[in-house]
Amino acid sequence: MSQEVEDQKEFDYNEEGKRGPSHWGDLKREWHSCKAGLMQSPIDLLHERVRIVPHFTNLKTEYKPSNATLKNRGHDIMLKWGEGAGYMEVNGTRYFLKQFHWHSPSEHTINGRRFALEAHLVHQSPTGSVAVIGVLYKIGRPDYFLSKVNVQISIFEDETD
Repeated sequence: MSQEVEDQKEFDYNEEGKRGPSHWGDLKREWHSCKAGLMQSPIDLLHERVRIVPHFTNLKTEYKPSNATLKNRGHDIMLKWGEGAGYMEVNGTRYFLKQFHWHSPSEHTINGRRFALEAHLVHQSPTGSVAVIGVLYKIGRPDYFLSKVNVQISIFEDETD
């Protein structure tokens, strides 16, 4: 899928810290492109960079209630779905919902403004292409999706005790 790592204690989003975004490319050899690229995470979406894509109007989403696993990965909270959670379709290509994770505060900014929370809906096509929908939250009314999430926790006791 994408280049995400499960345990992200090796880096953080603290701009002032030794493991922050300006140091990511030096933390591991395989992360070198983090300092060589121009548009890697986190991104400040500046007004001057916004480009309207007129042919991008063909976006459909169809999501279904489905079981998922909730996981704290250190830098975010993730819901990971199996099959059947739904999809989005962009210009005829179908991308299946694989996971949904939240960053607090937001990973990305708009014109330098950081938001209270950011959600990423991560999708993957059958050929392995990845498409992500990002949602920026500000403090206010309850979020429709978050209010629909029902958490059911199963606790298994160790039978050897």
